[in-house]
Amino acid sequence: MAYLEPAPIKDRENPLESMMERFNIAAEKLGLSDEVYNVLKNPAKQVIVSLPITMDNGKIQVFEGIRVIHSNILGPAKGGIRFAPDVHLDEVRALAAWMTWKCAVVDIPYGGGKGGVRCNPREMSKGEIERLMRAYTMAMIDVFGPDKDIPAPDMGTGPREMAWLMDEYSKAHGMTVQAVVTGKPLVLGGSLGRTEATGRGVMVSALAAMQKLKINPFQATCAVQGFGNVGSWAARLLEERGLKIVAISDHTGAFYNEKGINIVEAIAYRDSNNGTLEGFKGGDKMEDAGDLLTLEVDVLVPAAVEDVITAANADKIKAKLIVEGANGPTSAKADAILNEKGIMAVPDILANAGGVTVSYFEWVQNRLGYKWTADRVNRRSDRIMKDAFDNVYQAAVKYEVPMRIAAYIVAIDKVAKTYTFRGGF
Repeated sequence: MAYLEPAPIKDRENPLESMMERFNIAAEKLGLSDEVYNVLKNPAKQVIVSLPITMDNGKIQVFEGIRVIHSNILGPAKGGIRFAPDVHLDEVRALAAWMTWKCAVVDIPYGGGKGGVRCNPREMSKGEIERLMRAYTMAMIDVFGPDKDIPAPDMGTGPREMAWLMDEYSKAHGMTVQAVVTGKPLVLGGSLGRTEATGRGVMVSALAAMQKLKINPFQATCAVQGFGNVGSWAARLLEERGLKIVAISDHTGAFYNEKGINIVEAIAYRDSNNGTLEGFKGGDKMEDAGDLLTLEVDVLVPAAVEDVITAANADKIKAKLIVEGANGPTSAKADAILNEKGIMAVPDILANAGGVTVSYFEWVQNRLGYKWTADRVNRRSDRIMKDAFDNVYQAAVKYEVPMRIAAYIVAIDKVAKTYTFRGGF
């Protein structure tokens, strides 16, 4: 079931349909009433704006900006802003809903939101991106707010863009409002520990799952697909805790070393090589980068893009445990195959929720006007991630369902109960 006709933009499975398929199974297990089901299924608000921007050549180009608030039942909406050429409403709606479940599963007082602008930031100058970000902020000035909707960086945006957003919003309100956005530079009220937060959450989830599966981290092997911020931090932190990382990849290719890749060296190489692993000598380049997913390893961390584990390759996966660093890396059709094979998958809405957890800490610090130490941030986020894993695992046992459906059950149950207490019209 989907809200809209599938957008014919991608060859891959529609992300909204994948999300709704899981939502429907969890809703059925919980016995949700039709009223609550329909409230949770539909986004609370969708805003589409046109953004006329003066480009460097003096011509005006009009961009489409989107912001979807899926839910504000638990609190203000929270979610990133992506600048990408293939941003479309279905994708933004799916990602906004995922944010609702992600915040609920780690028990933080946020609803889900997501935004995007259809553009190609790689082909734009710094000035053009700044004008676009500021125009988007002004178009959403009544949507955003520390108590209404708190954006963050996503694909194609980062701390720089969040600084512009905060500045534009602050100017419109005649005062500095740090808490309107998270993922800011440290000097503007960003939080220590934010950069590694998502990868750290993946590490905590992986270790908690390995404990349940009785896998000894000091004898375990791991492959990490995607060597951006999330994948490289997850690899580094897992390596520190004893795992042997035998394969890593990015868009330039995959590298394998059965003796283990030195992740600190790999990160240093990537940072000195225009942000890519191209030409990396710490492992043999695999002929087909997609083969990384089917290596014989204990732990597989897909931390690149959505829909990489599909019905086409799921039956070839040999890992005992999958920990999803990316959003939506496993298609709904692949789930059934993995379950049949008895592979535990720690789902994205749980495994990569370390990022939104530390974003929440950033917002709390901004509201308090007080900065926490990195140690305090890490300690508290580790505890939240571990508690969330335990809750989901208990739900999986209770309802006799895989971890993914259990995560949706925990999240939907929390939002549904809150809605019932608050009441509709």
